[in-house]
Amino acid sequence: MIEIHTLEEFDGHIERAQSLEGVVVQGVDLSDRSRQIRGVSCVGGTFLGCRLIGDALEHVVDGGAVVFPRLPAIPFDPYRPHLYEQGELLAGWVPGQSSSFDEEALDSRIYAWSSQHPKGQPLPVLDALARRLHDHAIDDALGAHLRSQPEVVAVMGGHSMKRDEPAYRLVAELGRSMAREGWHVATGGGPGAMEAANLGAWLAPQPDSALDAALELLIDELEYSNADRYLSAGQAVLDRFPDGASSLAVPTWFYGHEPTNQFATHVAKYFANSIREDGLLAIATRGVVFAPGAAGTTQEVFQDATQNHYAVFENASPMVFLDRTFWNETLPAEPLLRTLAADRPYASLIGSADSADEAMDFLRSHPRIDF
Repeated sequence: MIEIHTLEEFDGHIERAQSLEGVVVQGVDLSDRSRQIRGVSCVGGTFLGCRLIGDALEHVVDGGAVVFPRLPAIPFDPYRPHLYEQGELLAGWVPGQSSSFDEEALDSRIYAWSSQHPKGQPLPVLDALARRLHDHAIDDALGAHLRSQPEVVAVMGGHSMKRDEPAYRLVAELGRSMAREGWHVATGGGPGAMEAANLGAWLAPQPDSALDAALELLIDELEYSNADRYLSAGQAVLDRFPDGASSLAVPTWFYGHEPTNQFATHVAKYFANSIREDGLLAIATRGVVFAPGAAGTTQEVFQDATQNHYAVFENASPMVFLDRTFWNETLPAEPLLRTLAADRPYASLIGSADSADEAMDFLRSHPRIDF
């Protein structure tokens, strides 16, 4: 299926094909292309949030195409053609000024909109449609992004991990090593271990001493509940080191009280947490590293194990537990997983490590298994 996201792509397609049959046009202002539209067949076409006027709209509808209109009074584009860019969700918030992240940042305004109705309750149909259209657009954009990326490796872990903890530095070192290896680092996009991994990836082109300098800036605020100071500290790192490596964040407005971390260059933010979690684990075919966490991280361990256990995506990818004591004694998920895996192929892909070097050695020597 051909997808068109810009006027340039639209004009090029019309010139080549002289048809809009079966084409998906997403979020494009076509108000100046009425003549071209009237001159071609639109059978089986789909127009998502496009601007169509007058007889061009009539031609499209009468010709058998489907038109999804722009939806009113929502603070986001449900038909967006690409992932959120670094800093885009902070639009409206200015560090060090009187603006408030909780009130003025795009991230917070979308969360406030999504929180109008209690979790678990049926949504008004237009709100539900807007969310699903948005998440489909993010799915689509994420697929396009990953086609141009190297192998994806994910780092999962607790959001409560503080910036001054040794575990935070360890995860940042791991993210840096992964990016230097040429892998595309992906996280859940929140604070804690997730921020640390994206931070490490961002600093990959810098000398090792850059991480020390970054951590000194970040400890100015350890609690993400004080969002303005927390994000201002993050911005100070970006100002000090403005050129970094790319990485991916896949957060959700289900946990919208947590600011999306600032160090990922590409952000696939979803409304539906279930789609986000399953999708993040699914794309990490080079492996998943589990830093210490609580209920959410433990859920992700066994969600990933289920994908490997049943070869849901016709492959099994490595699973590495970071911090042996935590995963074997404090929260003994590793021995349970090894018992579950038994003699299945993915049993050989379960590893543990206490350092970034150990984790990297295991990942390098244990590529995914394709079935």
